[in-house]
Amino acid sequence: MKNKKWYLIIVIALLFLVGCSKAQETVNDGQKNAEPATNSETQQKSVTPTLFIHGYSGGKSSFGGMIKRLEKDNYTKKELTLTVDASGEIQAKGKLTGQANNPSVQVLFEENKSHEWNQAEWIKNCLLYVRDTYNIHEVNVVGHSMGGASSFRFLTTFGDDSTLPKIKKFVAIAAPFNNFVEDSSVENIETVLADGPKIQSERYTDYVNGIEKVPSDMKTLLIAGDVEDGSSGDEAVAVTDALSVVSLLRLHGNDVQEKIFYGKTAQHSKLHENVEVDQTVANFLWNE
Repeated sequence: MKNKKWYLIIVIALLFLVGCSKAQETVNDGQKNAEPATNSETQQKSVTPTLFIHGYSGGKSSFGGMIKRLEKDNYTKKELTLTVDASGEIQAKGKLTGQANNPSVQVLFEENKSHEWNQAEWIKNCLLYVRDTYNIHEVNVVGHSMGGASSFRFLTTFGDDSTLPKIKKFVAIAAPFNNFVEDSSVENIETVLADGPKIQSERYTDYVNGIEKVPSDMKTLLIAGDVEDGSSGDEAVAVTDALSVVSLLRLHGNDVQEKIFYGKTAQHSKLHENVEVDQTVANFLWNE
């Protein structure tokens, strides 16, 4: 009787050990198969600054909210604000520390309704400033609306100047690259992505003529909005306009991503307040 009792105890113990082993294997498999985290805790941060450039009639609030949200999520640290006056002179607030915290630089134009040629010069001055003051040799650029068009004007005018910091990654949010030209009777997103716009503005033609000055290894993210009111746009810029340079850049050899956001929060001025846009920009800049 005693032998039988001991036999039962041994069998139960063995079953318990086997069950624990399988449970541990399940836990380990779950850890191995878990989705990789995409938040800021997994990223390798760098000292490369990102310049945020507002749109027509924009100001501190234009990218202020996005930068604060990205800071809160530990993607970046705002270190510097560069305010450019009408003559191109720069007033700086803050400083680049050289720490690997994905530093953000907010660029503000005092004359915020000036044309893109002036703004391209002012962007050049900002790059000269961070080069001369902090020995910066590469940056990222994020532009909203006119800020995106003026940044591309800079690239197609000064992008081959090897004395300037190189733009490593470029994000344009709702930028009117084809200068608001849109004709749904001849244009659609599929043909524009494949071949560019059939109706080309003078601005777009200038980009075509200057594309060789753009660094072919610059990675680009183009964002468009569609409020789904039947206009195929964000109430200011058509999707086909915001994505009109996709094929131009790809033919030049650039790695280009495009993303369309939909609904009320895809309205032109709401795109830089859209947390999904925040995440898309952060992933492109700092999680790739």
